[in-house]
Amino acid sequence: MHNNNISVANDNMILTECPRDAMQGWPQFIPTTEKAAYLNQLLKVGFDVLDFGSFVSSKAIPQLADTKDVLPMLDLTSTQTRLLAIVANTRGAEEAAQYPEISYIGFPFSVSETFQLRNTNKTIAQSLTQVQEIQNICTQKGKKLVIYISMGFGNPYGDPYNAETTIEWVDKLAAMGIGTIAMSDTIGIATPDNIRYIFSNLIPAFPNVHIGAHFHTTPQKWREKMDAAWDAGCRRFDSALRGIGGCPMAEDKLIGNMATENVTGWCQDKGIHLPINTEAFHSAWAMAGSVFASHQ
Repeated sequence: MHNNNISVANDNMILTECPRDAMQGWPQFIPTTEKAAYLNQLLKVGFDVLDFGSFVSSKAIPQLADTKDVLPMLDLTSTQTRLLAIVANTRGAEEAAQYPEISYIGFPFSVSETFQLRNTNKTIAQSLTQVQEIQNICTQKGKKLVIYISMGFGNPYGDPYNAETTIEWVDKLAAMGIGTIAMSDTIGIATPDNIRYIFSNLIPAFPNVHIGAHFHTTPQKWREKMDAAWDAGCRRFDSALRGIGGCPMAEDKLIGNMATENVTGWCQDKGIHLPINTEAFHSAWAMAGSVFASHQ
């Protein structure tokens, strides 16, 4: 693996590849063996974290109903990449926590009441109770909880929003011992000013919390979002190869995940070194094209 590395030091850049986010809204079911083969290729690349699946209702996300079947097919023998699974409630967290292969459990916590009800069928207040329960499970089972602040940069429902409210919620979550919080631009509306304001206020205030960015974006706006977040001190980024995925409720069809190839190219332009195997990366990029194209 070392022969093809771009470099070693990475200026504390933490990259999470999100095939789960790419797959979850995909129209046709991707067969379990194909999912596992794609994930195994991603495990060779050198990402810090792989957001690989979810333990949620199969009715809610039928595409990922086979996460527990995919897991034993993954080859974790020669990778440093840690696995992350998303859950929507305490029951899902209990299930995910049973697997020693999983290091991180992710939970979407919305600062929009409407979206929280749509996404997890719970109010924000009920969700805060869930966060405490899930955090207890993670502590008992040696997992780390990652909270995604959904609608962290605004919402389309007319629910009250301002950056200060978002910062207050992070304060409450940090007080519960949550070590990683990803600010999520769920519908791709974050502006550079908003991004700068939120990260430059959060990052110094919570030195013991990893504050990350989970951006959804149009193809034209990804660079300004990366620039704004990095300049404001963000060093943890989520992305997906080819920018596939995003929020099914986003009205703009061009809004997808931040494309990983854009992030890695941006890092190279900036002289930020990533411990990534370029050959494995190019193979994964090609594979993403065939996996998703053949199941449209």
